[in-house]
Amino acid sequence: MTFTLAVANQKGGVAKTTTVASLGAALAALGRRVLLVDLDPQACLTFSLGHDPDGLTASAHEVLLGDATAATVLLDVVEGPRLMPATIDLAGAEAMLLMRPGREYALKRALATVADDFDVVIIDCPPSLGVLTLNGLTAADAVLVPLQCETLAHRGVGQLLRTVADVQAITNPELAMLGVLPTLYDSRTTHSRDVLADVADRYQLPLLSPPIPRTVRFAEASASGSSVLTGPRNKGAQAYRELAENLLAHWDDGAQLVTVDVAVS
Repeated sequence: MTFTLAVANQKGGVAKTTTVASLGAALAALGRRVLLVDLDPQACLTFSLGHDPDGLTASAHEVLLGDATAATVLLDVVEGPRLMPATIDLAGAEAMLLMRPGREYALKRALATVADDFDVVIIDCPPSLGVLTLNGLTAADAVLVPLQCETLAHRGVGQLLRTVADVQAITNPELAMLGVLPTLYDSRTTHSRDVLADVADRYQLPLLSPPIPRTVRFAEASASGSSVLTGPRNKGAQAYRELAENLLAHWDDGAQLVTVDVAVS
């Protein structure tokens, strides 16, 4: 069965899009058929994977509004996944969906038409809690929350968790909280470790291992239209490979997720 993962955090700059691109490439390298869905009108995922959003004639916008099928808008990505791209038109789709009944289910209905073609679907939700994010959460089996390891970065996580609870109560009772992924992590600083300990204590959520380190390789990869896995061997790419292996062991074999021990992190 296809497993659908929503990557969500209403705070920007927490490596959400980087996580979708890198995790998708790592899963594809492990032999999984992967679909990446860009639900952000800023289209950062689409751009970072080598496609110009301004040059596209169809995207997730048309799919959500029923003007195109999911299969007709998918694009190839050099590292193996396929991509449902975004354009700035998605900003208008949010307003148009508000007027439609069952608006939270638009993405779920669209993905059902291509589910047999993929093992894993990863949804890059926009940095907000609007209709597009609700569509991502309603379509997903689980939620992953990238969280920057800096002071104040976890402000708003409580609001996201309340939104997830609302989705579980109303549109998707099967939605699970997979956990928090620490990002932009610097193991040399006490500050990063303190943030992890605070998040673990405050929200009682699993902290997925390994924490994603801060490295310039991520910015270089986005500028080149690929994920960090395509460049020279680096600690960021290795972290996402380990995360992919961790998730597959959990999904395929029921293994317990490997988490960060905040006492020694």
